Amino acid sequence: MIRTVLTEIGIFLIPFAVYALFLAATRSGLFARSSWPVAIVARLALAAIVLVIAGLIGLAHFSGAPPDSTYVPAHIENGKLVPGAEK
Repeated sequence: MIRTVLTEIGIFLIPFAVYALFLAATRSGLFARSSWPVAIVARLALAAIVLVIAGLIGLAHFSGAPPDSTYVPAHIENGKLVPGAEK
């Protein structure tokens, strides 16, 4: 679960990192307040939210077990632990 959350946080930060790289490449003052106007930050946040939504949709669509599978919980057979699996 934590991996999924950290992945989505990373995806959210991508537009800001790309813009920071752009500022660094153009030597425009990465930490200058004038390089981060509200309109640019709002557009970056909108792009980040769109990326997160696309990531969540992709995660829901392409991960997990097939729709017709049945979960068999972990159990003990012959004294050995058999992990849970989708069958």
